[in-house]
Amino acid sequence: MTTVDLSTAPYLDSRLSVDERVADLLGRMTLPEKVGQMMQLDAREDLDEIVHGRHAGSILHTSPAKVLQAAALTAQTRLRIPLLVAEDCIHGHSFWEGATIFPTQLGMAATWDTDLVEQVARATAAEVAATGIHWTFSPVLCIARDLRWGRVDETFGEDPFLIGELASAMVRGYQGDGLDDPDAILATAKHFAGYSETQGGRDASEADISRRKLRSWFLPPFERVAREGCRTFMLGYQTTDGVPITVNDWLLSDVLRGEWGYTGTLITDWDNIGRMVWEQKVQPDYAHAAAAAVKAGNDMVMTTPKFFEGALEAVASGLLDEADIDRAVARVLSLKFRFGLFENPRLPDPERIESVIASGAHTDLNLEVARRSLVLLRNDGTLPLGSASGSGSRRIAVVGPLADDAQTQLGDWAGSSGQVDWMPDGHPRGQITTVLDGLRTLVAADWSVEHADGAGILELTDDPAGVFPDGQPRPPIVVPSEPDAAQIAEAVAVAERSDVVVAVVGDRIELVGEGRSTATLELIGGQRALLEALAAAGTPLVVVLLASKPLVLPDAVRDASLVWVANPGMRGGQAIAELLLGIIEPAGRLPISFARHAGQQPTYYNQIRGQHGDRYADLTQEPAFAFGDGLSYSTVEYSALEVLSPVVRRGETVRARVRVANTGDRPAHEVVQVYVRDAVTSVSWADRELKAYRHVDLAPGQSAVVDLEVPVADCTIVDAAGRRIVEPGAFELLVGPSSRAEALLSSEFIVEA
Repeated sequence: MTTVDLSTAPYLDSRLSVDERVADLLGRMTLPEKVGQMMQLDAREDLDEIVHGRHAGSILHTSPAKVLQAAALTAQTRLRIPLLVAEDCIHGHSFWEGATIFPTQLGMAATWDTDLVEQVARATAAEVAATGIHWTFSPVLCIARDLRWGRVDETFGEDPFLIGELASAMVRGYQGDGLDDPDAILATAKHFAGYSETQGGRDASEADISRRKLRSWFLPPFERVAREGCRTFMLGYQTTDGVPITVNDWLLSDVLRGEWGYTGTLITDWDNIGRMVWEQKVQPDYAHAAAAAVKAGNDMVMTTPKFFEGALEAVASGLLDEADIDRAVARVLSLKFRFGLFENPRLPDPERIESVIASGAHTDLNLEVARRSLVLLRNDGTLPLGSASGSGSRRIAVVGPLADDAQTQLGDWAGSSGQVDWMPDGHPRGQITTVLDGLRTLVAADWSVEHADGAGILELTDDPAGVFPDGQPRPPIVVPSEPDAAQIAEAVAVAERSDVVVAVVGDRIELVGEGRSTATLELIGGQRALLEALAAAGTPLVVVLLASKPLVLPDAVRDASLVWVANPGMRGGQAIAELLLGIIEPAGRLPISFARHAGQQPTYYNQIRGQHGDRYADLTQEPAFAFGDGLSYSTVEYSALEVLSPVVRRGETVRARVRVANTGDRPAHEVVQVYVRDAVTSVSWADRELKAYRHVDLAPGQSAVVDLEVPVADCTIVDAAGRRIVEPGAFELLVGPSSRAEALLSSEFIVEA
């Protein structure tokens, strides 16, 4: 390696502007060094080859030991360009043993609370930054449309407005007070764009989606976070209208960098460039694929090792100009300079690690988010358990395969979920409170809690297709467990000698994530038979559906009390027990609709008007539970909706008020939801769309007049030419506790031309 005297190199002079430093450094770099800066490689591979052989600009999946090793190797390089160290810190510092693991993003969405979500991201950033990680691949802005898709849990649900609100809060939390904030990390908006519009729920399939449809639903959350200052965007795997997003010039150049003026850094998803060669087969080789990706505006290439040779060959053969490489590398270097990595590479800090990781404040926040994420969907009067009639001790049967499954409770992207190799046992068991733990700890001293699994869920077998063409292993195949008569009999016996049954069922990590979409929404394994047997036993039954996404329950429990819990993180079991016992009040609301049957897909509430009838020949189209649904232990009534500004112009605000009354005998936390219906539109449009919401706390018997505001500028459609506009005419303001039409009060207003 040639040594270079860098003592007077301008790019190391922090007094110079970023542009001056970038220009100086670029002028010193060889073409291989430039290409290397565009590469993000998997640190589980040979680090010396990654840093010295490939000149990598970034690494991901970096174990605690390898963070330091990579920094030492970087210090030996010719130009000592610091690495950007990235990790999938999706709902906490996912793969740092003992870090705080919060509810999954779908669980956070059930809080409908931007302040809480921003606090989660701020706490996560502090833990991540202390350990020498600079960059998280979060938040996910995909719109969950088909519940069979394996990545529903990573989303904020089905509504573009709610997604934009929560994602913006998460970006603010991650990036803090700016890139000079020592606790700031780089946020990533993903997966740009339309990745979730799958065919048959299959992951990364062709997204059959028009440009107008993209503008209508899928792009607004991304535009919101782009203007929020999100530093990086990740591009989806899929093709749209036959064109991979990685090389979609309209999306990347015309819309993102053009219309929105985005100047941040673009990164591909895992091996997007390779996939164009070996999977999508739209490029003949890596030279052509690299040239197409660079010309389209990609800056960082995640884990396509052959991009290195491909880009060099593309330049040598004239497919690509070195100036094209320079533009991408300049954006990568600019990000590093602005982040201050040349002055402070932000290595792990043992003192900060000791004080920040799983701190008391973060643990308390985790519990509060878990509490607020719980959604009570049905109550036959059994809940809360602590307020049951009668006196004396009570016997609770806690059954189901997830009642005491600590790692499953954490969800995907956490510990032992399969993405890294240094945490085979997951996060420390002592930090995790399961439902069984929570109930045993919190019940009265003279109550008893008895446990039985009752059912298995699945076993795994190897995929006979072997590895993918790029050498990555295929996920194992799920084999559902058969109902076990002895297990069910044991659970029924426990139920019959108890006063109430809490059945904790759902899905496991093997049914969740990339490449793990499901053909069914039914409970897997022996769980369905278990619930049917418990229902037949006759003991009052509470079902806790601890699941990564909405699932379909058997008819036998259609009247049983039901609580839905998206994987609730480390303190989830305590929060669930508190809810069941009536220590806390239910506060969560669905960010996504539940189907009655997989064949209803899609079931999202804001569908386009116009079809024959409102049902299937053999089944209603009504979802089991709708976006916005959620009960309290009290009763809340809405009345006296009044629009205070019945005639408005563009640029003005629709102002209204509604009376909300707690007519029960327990406190209630209500999420007042505001939807808008455009009565007649020039193109087909959704029947109603969420435009605002307010959180209101009501004591028993208390009522409140809630003031509501919706900017007229938000009452838009996307017209036939693809323009987002407000059309003059009649509108309805719809206010209530849910997106269900029958639950909403209505009042008209007029937008004048």
